[in-house]
Amino acid sequence: MSELNFDLLKRLCETPGVSGREEQMRKLVVDEMRGLTDSISADNMGNVTGVKKGSGSGPKVMIAAHIDEIGFLVKHIDDKGFLRLLPVGGWDPRAMMAQRVLVHGFAGNVLRGALMPGVKPTHLLTADEAGRSLKVEDFFVDLGLTVEEVKAQIEVGDQVTMDRTAELVGHTVVSKTLDDRLSVFVMIEVLRKLKNTPIEADILAVATVQEEVGLRGATTAAYALQPDIGIALDVTLAVDYPGSVEAERVTQLGKGAAIKIFDSSLLCHPKLVRHFRDVAEAKGIAYQMEILPRGGTDAGGIQRSRGGVPSFTLSVPTRYVHTVNEMANLNDIQAAIDLLAEWLTEAHTRQYGYQNDIE
Repeated sequence: MSELNFDLLKRLCETPGVSGREEQMRKLVVDEMRGLTDSISADNMGNVTGVKKGSGSGPKVMIAAHIDEIGFLVKHIDDKGFLRLLPVGGWDPRAMMAQRVLVHGFAGNVLRGALMPGVKPTHLLTADEAGRSLKVEDFFVDLGLTVEEVKAQIEVGDQVTMDRTAELVGHTVVSKTLDDRLSVFVMIEVLRKLKNTPIEADILAVATVQEEVGLRGATTAAYALQPDIGIALDVTLAVDYPGSVEAERVTQLGKGAAIKIFDSSLLCHPKLVRHFRDVAEAKGIAYQMEILPRGGTDAGGIQRSRGGVPSFTLSVPTRYVHTVNEMANLNDIQAAIDLLAEWLTEAHTRQYGYQNDIE
C-alpha cells in the first residue's frame, strides 16, 4: 500500500467508537482535518464538519462518512462477573462466535475479554442441541476477573468493541470497522489531494455519528448545513466468494469504485449517478455499478432533509461486511479517492434539481 497512507487507515480502524460513543474517533478526525480545511466545528450530535471553501460560485457539497462502528454496550453484570451485552448495530451471531473483545471501562481501563455463547461445549452437546441456531442474546463476555474486580472498572453502559487489528493481506486490507472507517479515510485523503487545488464548490466534509443505528448524525447535519448536494461515502457488499450466486454479488473486489444506483435508504439521484459515471469514464478511473437490495447509507438521511437534497453514495466494495474480517482491495480504495476528487473539481458544471424541467 505504498501510495496510500496505511498508518492513518490502521489508526482509524483500530480506534474505538460504537454508535453514541465516538469521542476518540472525533478527536482523531479533527486532528487529521486540521490544515486540510478552512474551519472545523462539531455539533450537538457529535458530527464533525470540516469546511473547504470554494470560489463562492459553486454548490455546497456535503460529503458524509460515518465514524461509528457496530459493537455492544454492557447491559448487565452478573454475580460472577460475566457481562451481558446490548448489540449496537446489525450483528450476525455467526460472526460473534469465539471472538475476543475490548471492554472500555468508565474508569479508563480497557479490558480484554472472551466473547462466548452460553451453550455447552461441543463435547457435551446432544444431536438436537448441536443443531440449534445461536442468537445474539446468547453471548456474554468473560473477563477472567472476580465480580468485585469487574465492578471496580466496568459499569452498565460501557462500550464493547471487537479486538482485531487492521492488516495488509495480499492486494487487500483486512480489518474490523472498514465499515465505515475506510470511507473516513477516503474523505480525508480527498481533502489532502485537493488541498492546493482551487475548486468552485464549497466542500462540507462531515464525519457523521450514529449511522449504524438509523442515519441519525447525517440527518441532523444535513438539516443544519443545508447542502445543495449530498454525497455519502460507505462500503458496499462484495459477495464474490465461494457459495455466492453471480446475480447476488452486488460488487466485486478489484473492479473499481462502486457507483450506487439503489439501496434500501434511497434511490440515488440519477443525474448524480450519470455525472460520476461520466467522470470515471473520462478520467479512466475503474468503476462498477451497484444495486444493494438491503442496507442503507447516510445519503438516505441527507436526501430527506428540508425540501430534499440531490443525493448519491460512492462505495468501496468490501467482502465480509459486519464481521471482524472486512476486506477491501487497495486499487478500489484509490479509485474511490480519485473519482470523488475529480468529480468535486467539476461539481459546479451541472444542475441536479428538476426545476429546469418545467420551464
